[in-house]
Amino acid sequence: MIRLEHIQRRYVSDEVETTALADIDLHVEAGEFVAIMGPSGCGKSTLLNTLGTVDRPSAGRYLLDGDDLAALPEKALARFRAATLGFVFQSFNLIDELTIEENVALGLAYRRDRATRDRRDRVAAAMDQVGIAHRARHFPHQLSGGQQQRAAIARAIVGDPRLILADEPTGNLDTANGEQVMDILAGLNAAGATIVMVTHSPSHADLARRRIDMLDGRIVASAMRAI
Repeated sequence: MIRLEHIQRRYVSDEVETTALADIDLHVEAGEFVAIMGPSGCGKSTLLNTLGTVDRPSAGRYLLDGDDLAALPEKALARFRAATLGFVFQSFNLIDELTIEENVALGLAYRRDRATRDRRDRVAAAMDQVGIAHRARHFPHQLSGGQQQRAAIARAIVGDPRLILADEPTGNLDTANGEQVMDILAGLNAAGATIVMVTHSPSHADLARRRIDMLDGRIVASAMRAI
């Protein structure tokens, strides 16, 4: 499904060049659950942003089903993100002025292939899938952190994305809520979703099918979990 070939990402500021990703090669099969680990500043989030096409590589190729996404113009990338990707962030990124139902519906904002009734049905189904339907008319500040993250996951999956990218999805949660979020992600993967997750938690990484370790912008280890 995904193939990164010799991906590099360099940043230049005040005449100082920093290499965030250095010659990354990565292949992710459809239906995999991949966890990315490593110390702060090692390039984990940059790699995830590259997979999400919100950060363009300085060099190399990003192939999805054989198509080179790095060569696409921004409008085409925006359409790709809307149709293919679901994002889950550590900070939830819900809009305070919108209800949970309205926040989840934002996951379909750039999808023009959904009729109005179908959109309503998809939003309801996504909220039900993560156990948040009873909070549909509430606002984010009325929910616990775990409930907010479940709402964020509902927003990510409402458009039936092929690839879910999760950046520290349990980072702002206590242990119990973190485990619930991981159960949801594991269930989505079991249902066929491809998931790439950045995490600092070894126990959560152990739930993935494959673990990748990064250091100084490079992949230094990759191991499959025994079933």
